[in-house]
Amino acid sequence: MDTQHLQRLFNYDEWANLEVLRVLRSLSTEKSQKLLGHILSAERLWLERLQQKPPSQAVWPELPLEQCEKEIKGLAAEWKRRLQTADLDRQVNYKNTKGEPWTSREEDILVHVITHSTYHRGQIAADLRSAGIQPAYTDFIHGVRQGLIE
Repeated sequence: MDTQHLQRLFNYDEWANLEVLRVLRSLSTEKSQKLLGHILSAERLWLERLQQKPPSQAVWPELPLEQCEKEIKGLAAEWKRRLQTADLDRQVNYKNTKGEPWTSREEDILVHVITHSTYHRGQIAADLRSAGIQPAYTDFIHGVRQGLIE
């Protein structure tokens, strides 16, 4: 995998998170809003791990939707900058939320960020459906077909 492909996946991530936010602004559940906050917090946590910085926020924060929008856009810009200088084979040392030390390749971390976010967006979709709310259509192929992902 190369950084251009990863950038495309991060473009997808931004678009999908904004689509979820759009739906949550009109109809939401507490669980769905909490999951979106977690997606964004986890993305920030991984970015900080790559930068060898301490975590700046809780893994399960209470983020108002206005803050979620700022985080989505800010994280997208930060990921874009990060990918310009990424060393995909670099070994990154970090501690997980339990304080356990780990080492992972930068590329594996980047792929994890995307798949982790997608997993939780699926949970948001299931939660919204169970509440009778139509979730955002965030399938990657849909975004590509519609020309929404570069």
